[in-house]
Amino acid sequence: MNAETAKGEIFLTAYRSLKKKEREAVKGVFLNDKEFLEDLRDILLIEQRKHEPRRPLRVILKELQTKK
Repeated sequence: MNAETAKGEIFLTAYRSLKKKEREAVKGVFLNDKEFLEDLRDILLIEQRKHEPRRPLRVILKELQTKK
């Protein structure tokens, strides 16, 4: 386990040890952070689309050019 993963595990363990009201407060802090929300949206989008067929970038770029 690398240092970043270990820190994540420590954070999650600490979060799980909080009382419900404290966990809600932590969630509120994260949900009010614009950068965190952008990261979360990116992660969710990647998870939703990870089983879609892959296409070469050149094909996508060509499609975008023909739509103009």
